[in-house]
Amino acid sequence: MTPREFLDYCKENEIEFLDLRFTDIKGTTHHVTYDIDAVDEEVLKNGFPFDGSSIPAWQPINESDMVLKPDLEIGTHFIDPFTADPTMVVYCDVYNTDGTPYEKCPRSIAKKALEYMKEQNIGDVAYFGPENEFFVFDNVIIRDDINSQCYEVDSSEGVWNDYAEWGDELNIGHRPRTKGGYFPVAPVDSMVDLRAEMVKVLKEVGFKTFVVHHEVAQAQGEIGVRFGTLIEAADRVQTLKYVIKMVAHLNGKTATFMPKPLYGDNGNGMHTHISIWKDGRNLFYDANGYAGLSDIAKKFIAGVFHHANAVAAFTNASMNSYKRLQPGFEAPNILAYSARNRSASCRIPWGAGEKSVRTEFRFPDSSSNPYLAFTTLLLAGLDGIKNNLEIYEAAKEPLNEDLFELSLDELKERGLRTLPATLREAIYAVEDELKDPNSFLKAVMSDDFIKTYIDYKYETEIIPVEGRPHPYEFVTTYSC
Repeated sequence: MTPREFLDYCKENEIEFLDLRFTDIKGTTHHVTYDIDAVDEEVLKNGFPFDGSSIPAWQPINESDMVLKPDLEIGTHFIDPFTADPTMVVYCDVYNTDGTPYEKCPRSIAKKALEYMKEQNIGDVAYFGPENEFFVFDNVIIRDDINSQCYEVDSSEGVWNDYAEWGDELNIGHRPRTKGGYFPVAPVDSMVDLRAEMVKVLKEVGFKTFVVHHEVAQAQGEIGVRFGTLIEAADRVQTLKYVIKMVAHLNGKTATFMPKPLYGDNGNGMHTHISIWKDGRNLFYDANGYAGLSDIAKKFIAGVFHHANAVAAFTNASMNSYKRLQPGFEAPNILAYSARNRSASCRIPWGAGEKSVRTEFRFPDSSSNPYLAFTTLLLAGLDGIKNNLEIYEAAKEPLNEDLFELSLDELKERGLRTLPATLREAIYAVEDELKDPNSFLKAVMSDDFIKTYIDYKYETEIIPVEGRPHPYEFVTTYSC
């Protein structure tokens, strides 16, 4: 869509405001709004100025001027369904004032990854299909004080409310219970209408949805949306999070994509389906391969497994992420692949023919920045293809058993590798990549960006969380 066509489209829809959105290193969406009367073709082409020093881990104040350039070609813009006045939302890339893409803009980094894939003559399009699970709670209390570290979430579906007093209302007693949410009908499933409202709004903003259901945990849901190219998929993750949080908010509830808000129940994943195509052909497909999988696809998997520790720093980007990656909660951390097996970190979903064959990496979660998560998965996989990597020996053949049943000793005896146990371990791997001049990350990420990412994770996640007493430590240690 050209700037002229875009402005005509805004005029047809009586748009009054243009909302420019971009994503920071963490994955938070920021926005600035312009009166549509102040926007013309030249402004759309040249971009909109903003203060980059006010965005975490970006520019120093003496180099703060930056430019937002709306991406009108990708087609992920939409009319905001929540604003009181007609507002058009457009995703932007961040540029320096000299017209070059900003090296710390996650969206621009993702675009560089796609260009790199083409330059290596591997593929011309990469499709990504994320599945973003979420919780909807009735209330959340958070306390972070010098003498108190605690949180409490609540949901009428929570098993802890079996004996709660509801004032003038009755305690209905119908609840999914721990790991019981997949997927009984109402009244056990109390979120049918809420999810339906979310779907309707998603369709309003251009999504194609399909499966809609309660997830395994109490108060948990999922809405399946159609896959897209890497940039489309990442833009849509940001839009989906916005819509789901806002619909919950307007219904007096609170939605979260946090990986592990409930102890002892399943967490939120962002299972990510991937395929690479070239000249209209799915490179991951081989009619004679295991589950229709080609040798190229296996090399892609091998690359992800080979670089898994560093990849995890971007796909599982929070301290909370690693509380989800525990055996028994459908969040596999064992680096293995298999058809239909949800305990393997890479599942090959059932599919009929070339169009549907793909890999599904089940370990990523929504605390990640989607542009960076998809980029690192792609870069690791491309490295596997480029260097003809093979899946490591212990997982070379598909593993069809329940891997969650294996003990740590059994994993070691069989030589099965796992994802890192903490974000600190994952960041250590990124530090090693920073030292390596041939790092797979450096195909599109600058040293400055990688170092900034490392520092940001230490300063905002690792050190603050590790330094705070945990409530369970009082159970184990207070009476020492």
